[in-house]
Amino acid sequence: MTKFIFVTGGVLSGVGKGVTTSSIAKILQMRGASVTAVKIDPYLNVDAGTMNPFAHGEVFVTMDGGETDLDLGHYERFLDIELSKDHNITSGQVYLKVINDERQGRYLGQTVQLIPHVTDEIKRRLRLVADESKADVVMVEIGGTVGDYEGLAFLEAIRQMRLEEDGNVMFIHVALVPILETTDEFKTKPLQHSVMELRRVGIQPDAIVARSMKPLTPDIRRKIALFTNVAESAIFSSFDVDTVYRVPVLLDEQGLGDHIGKMLGLQLRKADWSLWLKLSDAIVNAKDEVNVVLCGKYVRLHDSYISIIEALKHAGAHLGVKPVITWCDSDEVESSPDVLSNMKPDAVIVLPGFGARGVEGKIMTIRFARENNIPFLGICYGMQLAVVEFARHVMGYEDAHTTEVNPSTNHPIIDLTPEEVGVTEVGGTMILGNREIKLMEGSIVHNIYGSSKIVERHRHRYEVNPKYFDELRRSGLVLSGWRADLDRVETIELPNHYFFVGTQFHPEFKSRLTRPQPLFVALLKSAMYRKRGLSSPYTGVQP
Repeated sequence: MTKFIFVTGGVLSGVGKGVTTSSIAKILQMRGASVTAVKIDPYLNVDAGTMNPFAHGEVFVTMDGGETDLDLGHYERFLDIELSKDHNITSGQVYLKVINDERQGRYLGQTVQLIPHVTDEIKRRLRLVADESKADVVMVEIGGTVGDYEGLAFLEAIRQMRLEEDGNVMFIHVALVPILETTDEFKTKPLQHSVMELRRVGIQPDAIVARSMKPLTPDIRRKIALFTNVAESAIFSSFDVDTVYRVPVLLDEQGLGDHIGKMLGLQLRKADWSLWLKLSDAIVNAKDEVNVVLCGKYVRLHDSYISIIEALKHAGAHLGVKPVITWCDSDEVESSPDVLSNMKPDAVIVLPGFGARGVEGKIMTIRFARENNIPFLGICYGMQLAVVEFARHVMGYEDAHTTEVNPSTNHPIIDLTPEEVGVTEVGGTMILGNREIKLMEGSIVHNIYGSSKIVERHRHRYEVNPKYFDELRRSGLVLSGWRADLDRVETIELPNHYFFVGTQFHPEFKSRLTRPQPLFVALLKSAMYRKRGLSSPYTGVQP
């Protein structure tokens, strides 16, 4: 029988449920269980694709084209697995299915209600993931905070599952234990009240993970146990650490894996954390630093680019170098171009995004990297604008642009893809998910990947206009990667530059701590070589 572990959160959002869920899943995986993970989001959006990154952070894209919550990125990075869109359940999906079923007469005249029809649909989706994954354990993170009205249906559904999946369900509650600054005193009352809210809807936690700035003291553990009716041995301290990859080891050392194994009847071996710890240490302790400037329009919320941040950390851990991120707002570049010189970048990434705001700042950043021979990686929109910049300042097409921003440009270097013409709905209608890509032999990207065929994830509507392929080539831009099934550009590069690569796909979504994404390794390696005054490891160009 599949085991279900439900993770709830209390006190406030952003307490770290995603990392905690990923860490518990990693503990079980390292101890021999097969594990998968699901994120439940109570909002009424069908998916995260139409949500502003400032409000919600990054939209993570699954292999089958799901636009999902960023926590699925945590799950994939920790577990080194690929998840499907079924692993992100929203209220919008649930209610849409129930209403459609009612319209089609599938309830045979019943009065359709929250209980049982909505809760049954939630349970059906969770069991579907269990059946399809064949996992020993399904981790389920309930988004939001206990006490939110919008989450009540999900709490009721998992309460029912405790009765229906006899002995195969466990509840773990994650809540903040703040420290009062004036007295340096732990305050447990917020956690106590969040557990009271859970118990009010019929859920008694089997374990508590207390988030705090520093480790809980024994007396605080005892106090939490007393007021929550959770055994002291089931109170675990998740305190602030220098990298999230230490959290699973921290919790396993406190006995969380043993507690789960005992509760659910799992036979778990002892985990070997040696490689995981070595890489975690490398993230924190690397002495060589490279300054990576990340230029985009959502940089005020760093979670908007969390997969790129983590991909840089993974690459740095394997190279023994620490990427120091300098955030660059593309709007600021437009008003103060000198800001780029003042940042003294060793490498530049122009980030993904959509729309007109900040576009000229991104183009100015790309030109700065190209003309100053600075290692450059353009991702999705970053690649498209790199082609626009090349057309303007190398080919001489001053008004070259993407039709996304200027539909009437005389030189539509970037244009809407044919399959997107006539599409009116914006949700889930882009080119999404995994696509196979062919890499040109002898190219920089072929050298980086060591393969002529790769699979990467996509999220875009616009691409390099085929009408300009020949002109771009004649002017010196190498179109080095192509969709395997269509004549579409996937990567561009400049062989006469220290390191200049753009990708239509999103390489960050497939990076893992134990298996870093090759393009980020190549970017940091180039930055490191250039900083040392060495010729480029990929083009031979001098710094």
